Amino acid sequence: MNESSRSEAYAQAGVDITAGYRSVELMKKHIASTQTPGVCSDVGGFGGLFEPDLTGISRPILVSGTDGVGTKLKIAFRMDRHDTVGIDCVAMCANDIVCCGAKPLFFLDYIACGKNVPEKIADIVSGVCKGCVEAGAALIGGETAEMPGFYPEEEYDLAGYCTGIVDKEKIIDNSGMEEGDVVLALPSSGVHSNGFSLVRKIFDVENADLSQPVPELGGQSLGEALLTPTRIYVRPVLALLEKVQVKGISHITGGGFYENIPRSIPEGLGAVIEKDKIRILPIFELIREKGAISERDMFNTFNMGVGMSIVVSEKDSAKALEILREAGEDAYVIGRIARMDERILIC
Repeated sequence: MNESSRSEAYAQAGVDITAGYRSVELMKKHIASTQTPGVCSDVGGFGGLFEPDLTGISRPILVSGTDGVGTKLKIAFRMDRHDTVGIDCVAMCANDIVCCGAKPLFFLDYIACGKNVPEKIADIVSGVCKGCVEAGAALIGGETAEMPGFYPEEEYDLAGYCTGIVDKEKIIDNSGMEEGDVVLALPSSGVHSNGFSLVRKIFDVENADLSQPVPELGGQSLGEALLTPTRIYVRPVLALLEKVQVKGISHITGGGFYENIPRSIPEGLGAVIEKDKIRILPIFELIREKGAISERDMFNTFNMGVGMSIVVSEKDSAKALEILREAGEDAYVIGRIARMDERILIC
């Protein structure tokens, strides 16, 4: 910690430089848990350095993704729990880049807050680090910006950035997809990190008691259910890619099924999804009932229990399911690829 750097004038304006130093000291033990062999720098420099291992990669392509946690953070504020949203932040970025076959290498985070409370910042970063470990990415840098007057003292925003690598010959580009291919589902852990503006409206989150057990959720409180971190699919997907030809992957985030599944399907083809095969989670049934939301809007907003879809050939489907289950994912079939004008049909 830099003991000589302090500004009374800046502190009177609401920015405590020394709190920033204290935050870094508290988060260092968490950051250390994410380090991988490619890391070439310590936290605290002006840039994070990383040397990728290019062994076995003939034409390396870097793949980058950035995202935030959205208004799910409002639930964290109400619950005063901050150690899970960092997992969401990593998941939203790492799950995106693995859709084209990329292996995450490193991650950076950005936290903007009204008041830097070192212990709270360290809690947030602890979640980021848990997510990084799960995704196999090193946290090599970040930024904490104290912005009094811009954010309320008790609130913050959180965003992240992930870079990965893939051999150009192994990029998943849907060019080999054809009629009769099978659509597999990887289960979600809950609402994940999208649709929370609607969720907050339905449950009046700002005024509701989020700590009370909810019978429809098996006795879990609404706050606990909504804060459940986004599932990170990197390791099982990478395991699958080693042994099976994957023709398309979709991360089911904002826009739900209707927006995301077609993104991995070429023109002229569409996905026929069998609604009865989808293992819809109780939280979505509760959202639909409390909000009187139409089925179409539910599937066009939420993941409905499917966090990621994967397209493989029918002949590879049994093997793919076995590999995914061995990797801890209870994957299952939800549909097929068909030649049709519609990009997706849920029936």
